[in-house]
Amino acid sequence: MQATAPCTVKGSIGYGYGLQRSTGLSGFGCRGCTELRSTRQTDKVSCRGLRLSSGSMGPELARARSGIDSLFRSSAKSRSVKSQASGEDLEDVVPMMPQGKSSGSVLPYVGVACLGAILFGYHLGVVNGALEYLARDLGIAENTVLQGWVVSTLLAGATVGSFTGGALADKFGRTRTFQLDAIPLAIGAFLCATAQSVQTMIIGRLLAGIGIGISSAIVPLYISEISPTEIRGALGSVNQLFICIGILAALVAGLPLSGNPLWWRTMFGIAVVPSVLLAIGMIFSPESPRWLFQRGKIVEAEKAIKTLCGKERVAEVMQDLTASCQGNVEPEVGWFDLFSSRYWKVVSVGAALFLFQQLAGINAVVYYSTSVFRSAGIESDVAASALVGTANVLGTTVASSLMDRQGRKSLLLISFGGMAASMLLLSLSFTWNVLAPYAGSLAVIGTVLYVLSFSLGAGPVPALLLPEIFASRIRAKAVSLSLGMHWISNFVIGLWFLSVVNKFGISSVYLGFASVCLLAVLYIAGNVVETKGRSLEEIERALNPAI
Repeated sequence: MQATAPCTVKGSIGYGYGLQRSTGLSGFGCRGCTELRSTRQTDKVSCRGLRLSSGSMGPELARARSGIDSLFRSSAKSRSVKSQASGEDLEDVVPMMPQGKSSGSVLPYVGVACLGAILFGYHLGVVNGALEYLARDLGIAENTVLQGWVVSTLLAGATVGSFTGGALADKFGRTRTFQLDAIPLAIGAFLCATAQSVQTMIIGRLLAGIGIGISSAIVPLYISEISPTEIRGALGSVNQLFICIGILAALVAGLPLSGNPLWWRTMFGIAVVPSVLLAIGMIFSPESPRWLFQRGKIVEAEKAIKTLCGKERVAEVMQDLTASCQGNVEPEVGWFDLFSSRYWKVVSVGAALFLFQQLAGINAVVYYSTSVFRSAGIESDVAASALVGTANVLGTTVASSLMDRQGRKSLLLISFGGMAASMLLLSLSFTWNVLAPYAGSLAVIGTVLYVLSFSLGAGPVPALLLPEIFASRIRAKAVSLSLGMHWISNFVIGLWFLSVVNKFGISSVYLGFASVCLLAVLYIAGNVVETKGRSLEEIERALNPAI
């Protein structure tokens, strides 16, 4: 495609690019932004996504609503164009501050998407308190194998769902995929709540697992694509925050169990409500403008931008979309293309981050925390779980406020470094005789510090960073591939952790986790780029300059 002369819109310099149509080429020069509105839905466009804004702000999540009106005004596109032309490093480009007001708001739609994150956490946590009671009710109290199936089937389903979510999101769009996702989530919860046999329970857990696997892929994807650059980090980390809230909600839902052994059915049934609300909410939520533009649905993309950014921003954002397209008319990327030399370097970063996240031992620490706390004199399982859950929520809340100010890469380095130190403390508390009088207290301190460190970066950042570093053509499938790595490693650790502990001892296992955390620090320092304050298009151009 041939680029026309530069055009100026609201003080920002961009370039209009010709769009491939069935009748030939239609160039967009200075009038590209206004002419684009009249383009028919039959336009076939292959492009790299929508840049909602650029800028550098670090508002706390609690201030996001009050500041949302100032986040969508004109951005300095000339900086992104100049940085691409000059080869300027992604981390050295200083973004311009947005100005003015906007009549759009992204927060309600982020909230709807986060219903999927709540369900993610709730389904993960609900079985912990309910397992003993449902096992007794379904006649498997003495069969630990079947109890294991009830627990692990969710992870198996999530692995399937995570690989499926990307393909569905590419084919049907983000909002329609959310609606499809609500089906297995609701049916799975209903089957678990009404199960009269362990077979029905396992089927329900499998369907719920497929649902949360799809959610794990599309919630961060959708949020990243509709969020303004300035608070994309804060809003993206909300995904992890609501997962933690979902886990805590499952804990709270289990409190009546001691007085009512059949309450476990209600615990599972509760999950039907947010599933239905998710499906209904997505009816009124705008589709990702990036996905619409990729599909050539120009009119719909403009409507979505108007809803998210306000009508005063439509022309500017559509011009940015056109500029980022760069005449790209390549066919859709397939799964095997992710392993090509063109994409594998960045795809491997996504997969590695989730692999390090799981191999660093977060699930093992949570699984073993009850025993650790009991050694310190804390006999209540609920109290132990509440302490870990509270630390997780607290750390994630702090991460939300720091994500756009401190940056993704630095939070990852701090997080894995803190996890390594915490694991070393845990290991020493079990082996050093000099620490024996304080072993219980040190174990609790080490566990809480580990969870806090995890929730500052290793927990929320990978799901946020992946949609940012992946090019729009591979974004959905690459996120799904990386999330698949998450669920597979999660399943393996859950399956083999206790066996490894019995063979090598908990101290050696924790020392191994500390080593993984240190390796993660070295890997992140050499391979992960900083993305704070950069639009998705600027990130894409920096990581894929030849595209």
